[in-house]
Amino acid sequence: DVQLVESGGGSVEAGRSLRLSCAVSKYTYSRHCMGWFRQAPGKEREGVVGTDRDGHTTYADSVKGRFAISRYNNNTMTLQMNSLKPEDTATYYCATCMSCISDACTNPTYWRQGTQVTVS
Repeated sequence: DVQLVESGGGSVEAGRSLRLSCAVSKYTYSRHCMGWFRQAPGKEREGVVGTDRDGHTTYADSVKGRFAISRYNNNTMTLQMNSLKPEDTATYYCATCMSCISDACTNPTYWRQGTQVTVS
């Protein structure tokens, strides 16, 4: 059973930071490419970042240099989001991803309810 539990969303002013966390079931965490994608109302889903077990990571151009993903040995993954912009406003989803090879989780395979990030 895949378990993904997200936390850390909220509302911030432009230029500020937020950190999202995702607790992942052990089996899933050890075997899958993981990442984050986001979706804003009326917009298409956008892959944000994908990372594999070896630490190979791909970021979307829109967040490169501002966002950073980390994987920890306790089956937790975080997304540090700095210099946030209004266009980053979306629901963010922690997900398993079909591929992490030069892919920022553009094809997620499993996700849960997501967490809202609002930047004003």
